Amino acid sequence: MGLPALGCALLLALCCCCRRAQGVPGEAEPLVPELVEVEVGSTALLRCPLGSQGNFSHVDWFSVHKEKRTLIFSVRQGQGKSEPGEYQHRLSLQGPGAIVALSQVTPHDERVFLCQGRRPRSQEHRIQLRVFKAPEEPTIQVNSKGISVNSQEPEEVATCVGRNGFPVPQVVWYKNRRALKEEKNRIHIQSSQIVESSGLYTLKSILKAQLVKEDRDAQFYCELSYRLPSGNHMKESKEVTVPVFYPAEKLWLEMEPVGMVKEGDRVEIRCLADGNPPPAFTISKKNPGTGEMDEQETTESGVLVLEPAKKQHSGVYQCQGLDLEDMTSLSSDTQELLVNYVSDVRVSPAAPEGEEGRSLVLTCEADSNQVLEFQWLREKTGQVLNKGPALQLDDLKREAGGGYRCVASVPSIPGLNRTQLVSVAIFGPPWMALKEQKVWAKDNAMLNLSCEASGHPRPSISWNVNGTVSERDQDPQRVLSTLNVLVTPELLETGAECTASNPLGRNTTTILLKLVSLTTLTPDSSKTTGPSASTVSPHARANSTSTEKKLPEAESKGVVIVAVIVCILVLAVLGAVLYFFYKKGKLPCGRSGKQDITLPPSRKNEFVVEVKSDKLPEEMGLLQGSSGDARAPGDQGEKYIDLRH
Repeated sequence: MGLPALGCALLLALCCCCRRAQGVPGEAEPLVPELVEVEVGSTALLRCPLGSQGNFSHVDWFSVHKEKRTLIFSVRQGQGKSEPGEYQHRLSLQGPGAIVALSQVTPHDERVFLCQGRRPRSQEHRIQLRVFKAPEEPTIQVNSKGISVNSQEPEEVATCVGRNGFPVPQVVWYKNRRALKEEKNRIHIQSSQIVESSGLYTLKSILKAQLVKEDRDAQFYCELSYRLPSGNHMKESKEVTVPVFYPAEKLWLEMEPVGMVKEGDRVEIRCLADGNPPPAFTISKKNPGTGEMDEQETTESGVLVLEPAKKQHSGVYQCQGLDLEDMTSLSSDTQELLVNYVSDVRVSPAAPEGEEGRSLVLTCEADSNQVLEFQWLREKTGQVLNKGPALQLDDLKREAGGGYRCVASVPSIPGLNRTQLVSVAIFGPPWMALKEQKVWAKDNAMLNLSCEASGHPRPSISWNVNGTVSERDQDPQRVLSTLNVLVTPELLETGAECTASNPLGRNTTTILLKLVSLTTLTPDSSKTTGPSASTVSPHARANSTSTEKKLPEAESKGVVIVAVIVCILVLAVLGAVLYFFYKKGKLPCGRSGKQDITLPPSRKNEFVVEVKSDKLPEEMGLLQGSSGDARAPGDQGEKYIDLRH
C-alpha cells in the first residue's frame, strides 16, 4: 500500500470516530431491543427509559417496519399527541410520560417500536413487540374411503386443521398415543398455512402413511403446540379410526341359537371372515344322496334362515368366499346342524271301539332322534291318566267314550313334544240328553226344537211332526238335531217327539209345549222359545234309564217376581197406615203431654194404637179391633187397634 492510500485510510477512520463521539443519529451501535409480549386483543405497555428524574418534555415514538421509521406519537411538556395513521386512536399516554399504551393489539402490531428523546442530548430506545394468539380446537377429518394394505405408496389417513392462531402453531401426529415422524416410503406429513385478513394463521396438515392389517383398530389424532406469554400450551383433536382394507385369510360358520335345536325353532346360519371388506359368500349343504355340496338360498345379507326348523334341515353345512379384489377363493370348515324332532305320533287302534263292561288297551308310538316319554290325558278334563306308551281302560262304561290324547315328549329338550288325539267309541243304543223337555211357545209362531242323542254306532234322529230339520255332529258319536216348526193348537196339545235309533236300539225325547201368557212370562221370556230352550250341555246328559223333567226357567222367574211384588205392596200399605197414625197424633211413641189411654179391664195388657179420624162411622168400621167393641157416644172418632196380631 502506498503512502497516499495509507493516509486516506487513517483520515477516514478518524472521521468515523469523530462522528460517533458527536452522537450522530443512526450511526450508533445497534442495541438489542427490549422484548414485550402480549396476546391479541389486549393492551401493550411500551416503556421509554430515556430522560432523568422524570424529564420527558420532548419524546417521539416511531414504528419501525422494514427499516422504515414512521412517527406515530409525540410527547411535549408531559402531553401526548397521536399522529394520523393506523395508531391514531389506539395510543395513549400513561403516567408522567414514560409509558405509552397500545390498545387492541393485532398480529400486524408485531414489530419494533422506538422512542427518541432530544434533551439533554439525542438518544433512543427500541422495543420489540411480540404478539400471540391461541389457535382454535383442532379439527380432524378421516379418509372415509379407506386404505388398502396392498397400496404401494403412502395414502392419506387424515387431515388436521387449526384455525386462527398466531404465530403458526406446530403440529404433531399420533397413532395409538405414540408420536409419528417422517419415514421414507412409510409416513409423510404435509403441512401448509394460510394467512387470514386478520393476520392470524390457519394451519392445515395432512398425514399420509402405508398401513397394515394390524392398523384396522389404530387411533389417530393430531396435536397443536403453541406459545403464549404465560408459557407453552397444546391442544389435541379427537381420535379417529381409518378403514383398512385387507384380504380374508380364514372363513368360518356361525349358527344361532347355540346349543340344542328343536323343530319349530328359528335357525340362522351366517358366514364370517377375517377380511375387510368380507368376500362374497355362499352357503352350501351336503346332499346325503350324492355327497355333493348344494348351494342354499340366503338373504341379501348372506344369512341362511331356517324358520321353522325341520328335521330335513339337519346335515353338514359349509361356507365359500370369493375375494373380488384378488379373485382368491376360500372355504370354511364344515359344520353339522342337528334338528331334534318328534314326529309321526301314532295311536293303535286308530279308531278304538269297546263294549260296556269290557276292557280296551290304547298304545302310542312316535319317531324321534332322542329318548321319548309318553303320557295319556283325558281330552275334556286335561287329567293325566297314565305315564307310559300304553293306556288300559277296564270295565268300560258309556261315560268312558270320548277323546284321549297321547303326548310324546323329549325330557332333555323342554318344549319338544307332539300329541295325537283319538276318540273312543262305546257300543250301545242311543242315549238321549233329556227324556222330557218343557218349552214355552207362542201360538202361530215359528219355534226351534232341539234334540240331542249319542251312541255307537252313530244314531240317526227322526221327528213325529213335520218341519225343517237340520243336524250337526257334536263329535263322532253325538248328534244334535234341530226342528223348525210352526206352533199350532194341535202341536200345543200333543207336543213333539224325537226318536234316536241305531242298530243296537232306539230311544226318545218328549217335548211338551206350554203357551205363553202374560201371567206366566216376563217380558223377556220369549227368548226361551229359541233353540237354547231345548239344548242341553254335553256335561248334563241323563242316563237312558232315567226320566228328567225340566222346569222352564221363565216360569220359575215369574213366580219369584210375583212373590216379590206382593211383599213390597204389603210393606208399603203397612208403612202408609203407620205414618198416617203418627201424623194424626194417635201414636204415643215420642209424644209428651199425652193423656193415658184407658182400656177396658179385659184389655189392660194389650198393645193399642189411638187413631183419630174425621171419617164417617161406616168408613171407620174398617178399623175396628178384633174384639168388635162398639164406639161410645162422644168418642170423637177415636179407635183402638189391636197390634198384637
